[in-house]
Amino acid sequence: MLNLNCHTIREIAHQPKMWMDTYDIVLSRKQEIEEFLSKNSIGKDTEIILTGAGSSAYIADTAVCEYLKAGFVQARAVATTDIVSAPSYFLTSTPKLFISFGRSGNSPESVAAYEVANKFCKGSHHLIITCNPEGELAKRVEPGKDFVIVLPDGTNDRSLAMTSSFTSMLVTSLLCKNEVTLVAERAKLQAAADFAEYIVNSDVADKIKNLTTKKIKRAVFLGSGPLKGIACESHLKLQELTDGGIVCAFDSFMGLRHGPKAVINEETLVVYLLSEDPYTRQYELDLIEQVDHDNHPAAQVVISITPSGVKDILDFEINAPKPEQLKDNEYICAPYVVVGQLAGYFFSLQHGLSPDNPSIRGAISRVVNGVKIYKY
Repeated sequence: MLNLNCHTIREIAHQPKMWMDTYDIVLSRKQEIEEFLSKNSIGKDTEIILTGAGSSAYIADTAVCEYLKAGFVQARAVATTDIVSAPSYFLTSTPKLFISFGRSGNSPESVAAYEVANKFCKGSHHLIITCNPEGELAKRVEPGKDFVIVLPDGTNDRSLAMTSSFTSMLVTSLLCKNEVTLVAERAKLQAAADFAEYIVNSDVADKIKNLTTKKIKRAVFLGSGPLKGIACESHLKLQELTDGGIVCAFDSFMGLRHGPKAVINEETLVVYLLSEDPYTRQYELDLIEQVDHDNHPAAQVVISITPSGVKDILDFEINAPKPEQLKDNEYICAPYVVVGQLAGYFFSLQHGLSPDNPSIRGAISRVVNGVKIYKY
């Protein structure tokens, strides 16, 4: 059983409850969401930009894959940091729907991106997903033209690292995409929450903790499709919670061979986030065998709903206790990232740091600072 002795681990552990509380909020506003989309003629042919900064940008990278798969043919993920610094490369003048993610909503880039988008793409609309009703982003909305969803207070992480805010905003974006079938989505989301509960409250957490006994100085997270965004967020969690003590990377399984594979050595942890798509999985299993043979990592871990068949070369594998409930379930992205969060927490302690505030030099902060915004 986890010792819930700080904000970070409490916020990791309460994510399954936060997802279901988030569902209840979205369900209660179903009619409002439908009216917003209908009134502004937002549909599958609308140009959609999913956006955020840092971890919030990785939500966009993950969710956009599911939007495209569902037929939202003009969906794109563009970080607010790109929109603000170089808008002419990423924005056209045509109206769009911007889906913005912000834990606090006070990031300078988040607010600036909203303003730049309105200047550059006149007539655009904004769906803002945030954990803070008092944030600047939430306050900027224009009723009718924009729509804001504020998540439960428990998602507004008190710790430096985004954990429950990341997964709850991700879940919200998927629920909004599925607003027509929202009532039926509850069972799918509950199944994903049950898998996350299992990861946190079983011997899986102990196995992740035991990785800290190995000589690990690097870590690589790999994923395909939407799980590549989860790999990106996982690499950030471990790197920021160890204050850069463990240098991390991420990639797709196929992309790793094209140079990045060189980073993997005998002091590297490799975490494989396996797809349940049979076609994609073939490539992933090939890569696992090759990395084991060529690079001899310090530790290898697989996260997969169903058994991978490569357990003999792994330190351990995490499988869902009830895989039949997670078939064709897009919400599985959320429990996958819990593994990276737990690794970050345990390695933070092993490095002698405070997980709530691991940055000894103050290089990173809960809300980014030092950003000067220039008028466009």
